[in-house]
Amino acid sequence: MPPHAAAPAFPDVRRPDAGTVLISPWLVPSDRFQRAAADAVLTAWEGEPRPAAMLALTTFLSTDGGHVLNYAQWTDDAAHREWVRTRRPAALAPVDAALPGIRRPGVIRYRRYRSHVAEERATRTPTFLVTPTFATTGPDAQRALADTVLRMVAEEPAPGLLGAHFHFSQDGRRVLNFGEWSSGSAWRAFAGGALPVRLRAAIEALPGVAPTPAVPADDAGAGTPGAPAVPAYVLHRSLVNVPPPGLG
Repeated sequence: MPPHAAAPAFPDVRRPDAGTVLISPWLVPSDRFQRAAADAVLTAWEGEPRPAAMLALTTFLSTDGGHVLNYAQWTDDAAHREWVRTRRPAALAPVDAALPGIRRPGVIRYRRYRSHVAEERATRTPTFLVTPTFATTGPDAQRALADTVLRMVAEEPAPGLLGAHFHFSQDGRRVLNFGEWSSGSAWRAFAGGALPVRLRAAIEALPGVAPTPAVPADDAGAGTPGAPAVPAYVLHRSLVNVPPPGLG
């Protein structure tokens, strides 16, 4: 598959040249618009002159049918902001014309902090994504949260958890765990087990950390008070503009 082609593949989250990660949900009027919206954003990029700073874009479909998640990797924020200033309106105009009713709450700029990667990740491919998200009061709280969870999952590996990649928003106010799972059933078995109870207790003991909806509260699902529902996704497609170092 040529590097510019769109294909189904999870992103290389740990690629060292990704200086910034842009994560954004596109909220759709109903589940029948999901695939069309995901295809539209990829088609728009395939038809664009792509700057070398744009490394890859991966689209995921939420399992509740409510939105598309876009995970974009760029070399730096300045290059992305320049693209937004000069090219974004023209790139998205055909999408809006073809699919009215899509809402875009906005992009959050992240940087990957640390990851836990299971040994089996080398031979198994993830098929299911979850994105537990937390509000934090600053960089210290971000690090404390990520370090705590990564230590616990390293000490007690969860069957089917292939990768947990902690992303910090650049303003210090959010942490997103990009959780790669072998299957939805593996995630559900984990969610119903004992380790999440211990993780929740450890997180609740951290100052300046609280669960928060990964998408706007009125679109994120019901959830329970104080514990927003964790969004879950299946892979749609990826567009790799620049292969990761060592693969070119």
